[in-house]
Amino acid sequence: MGYREKETGKNGYLPLFETKSPKRRVLYHLYVASTFAAICLIWVYRVSYLPAEGTLRRWVWIGMFLAEIWFAFYWFLNQLVRWNPVYRHTFPNRLSQRYEKDLPGIDLFVCTADPQMEPPIMVVNTVLSVMAYDYAPEKEAVYLSDDGGSDLTFYAMLEASKFSKYWLPFCKKFKVEPRSPDVYFRTAVGPMDDPVAAEEWLVVKQLYKDMKNQIESITKLGRVPEEIRRQHKGFKEWDFVSSKRDHQTILQIIIDGRDPKFVDSEGQPLPTLVYLSREKRPQYHHNFKAGAMNALIRVSSRISNAPIIMNVDCDMYSNNSNSIRDALCFFMDEEKGQGIAYVQYPQAFENITKNDLYGSSLNVIYGVELPGMDGYGGTGYIGTGCFHRREILCGRSYSKDYKVDWVKMNRKKTDESAEVLEEASKVLANCKYEENTKWGKEVLFLSFFYRSLTQLAHNQA
Repeated sequence: MGYREKETGKNGYLPLFETKSPKRRVLYHLYVASTFAAICLIWVYRVSYLPAEGTLRRWVWIGMFLAEIWFAFYWFLNQLVRWNPVYRHTFPNRLSQRYEKDLPGIDLFVCTADPQMEPPIMVVNTVLSVMAYDYAPEKEAVYLSDDGGSDLTFYAMLEASKFSKYWLPFCKKFKVEPRSPDVYFRTAVGPMDDPVAAEEWLVVKQLYKDMKNQIESITKLGRVPEEIRRQHKGFKEWDFVSSKRDHQTILQIIIDGRDPKFVDSEGQPLPTLVYLSREKRPQYHHNFKAGAMNALIRVSSRISNAPIIMNVDCDMYSNNSNSIRDALCFFMDEEKGQGIAYVQYPQAFENITKNDLYGSSLNVIYGVELPGMDGYGGTGYIGTGCFHRREILCGRSYSKDYKVDWVKMNRKKTDESAEVLEEASKVLANCKYEENTKWGKEVLFLSFFYRSLTQLAHNQA
């Protein structure tokens, strides 16, 4: 790859990210030009051999010519997207040197909707992978939105909170990648040269197996036993649940990261962990994932109010523990950061067929077309694996003169107890909250992106 921008900015400033274009684009451009010439020659041939009017051949000729025109138009659009791809590279070491003490808080949203289609143990692995990011745990808050309103999923989150006390320090000590325990233990081999470390490795692996077996057995049973329900006050909420489509708001702060009693096995603080099942009533449309994201934005603004939000689907996991720091390199760059609304990560897939016969890995989309769109000023939002500025989601317009005061943003903390925050936040997930407000029109999360953020395309990374 060759440089598109100089590494050094104005006045010797070193940027937190750089943009590169791939080499040998001339060969590709020649290929495109030759293909275009061939298409033109086909058109010339069609026009030169026009069948007589009124014959069947004439109608066949018209059909062929229209098909070739459509093919050429589709091909032309594809080449526009692929003409000028760019690739971004970050410098997280520079980020740490400049901002380590002032790094912003991060609210991490995980969405699930059905414990049958999305088993709780899968959701647990996603939650644990984002809890274990290489980032200050006191600056992380993980929110699970459960649109299925399932006590099975809530139980799984309780078990995940217990296991996280061992999993997070284990990840740091053994430099675990990826940080989904199921994926890691499926392929990893414990240390062979250190008996003490090997024993610790096996202990944590066994703890995970025990947790997994417990969650899967309860899920298979289809209900949480009464003796377990008595162990946490949150299960009382399900005494008032009619169905997953008709229930009150259920909100529980499982781990309060501000509370000194919530620490891991080495005495280090744990990230905040919140379970949310927003209110649903049959007479109110819940707007699917968009509605869930809206509720998460509002509830998180009351509890942690981090300036950066990341959303991920529950059937995914983070395969890079430095993802937060890489994303912040874009947002916190002094020269270009204020022009970036969100940072979209590509996806990687498991369990595809041999040789990927059906193109399920979407390599062309993530490896060529999204970087190609980025070459025109901004890639697309694909609904998951994306970091956003909270203030942009809440309506702030782009201004090149606007500067973020990260230190001031980090001071926005609340001293209210977890119980007070739970009760105060429930109203924000009320099914009537969006009635006669902009939340249902201009601030509906997904449609807001698809409709309105195209005007911010030049601000995306």
